[in-house]
Amino acid sequence: MIPVKGYPNLYRDEQSNAIINCDDKSYNQYMNAVKNRQLQQKEIDQIKKDINEIKSLLKEFIDESRGN
Repeated sequence: MIPVKGYPNLYRDEQSNAIINCDDKSYNQYMNAVKNRQLQQKEIDQIKKDINEIKSLLKEFIDESRGN
């Protein structure tokens, strides 16, 4: 691979002429950020599910208390 002038982490593949980024640190940081966003979304989805369950139970409780 041929280093790209002025870009320490970029290299040109001699066969395909493609530019390849070899910056593992930035890639790992990006992947960790993606995993964190996915985890946060799962937590948000679970909180929404819990809130809907609480709302349903409260409505049921109110309906029962009005019937007595």
